[in-house]
Amino acid sequence: MSISTDKDIIVALGGSTKVAEMLGLKSKQRVQNWITRGIPAEVKLQYPHIFLNPNISSVARNKDVA
Repeated sequence: MSISTDKDIIVALGGSTKVAEMLGLKSKQRVQNWITRGIPAEVKLQYPHIFLNPNISSVARNKDVA
């Protein structure tokens, strides 16, 4: 996955604040950084049901097709 796909996944999940809440993070800044740097692989593996979900990933990949 690319950084732009990671950004699209965060947006599809409801944005930085929502993703931070889903992960139990106190600050959304960490997730906000992932928009420009990409979601770390270790985080994707720790939460595969969120970040490696084929339904969310396909929405992010097909965003520009529609």
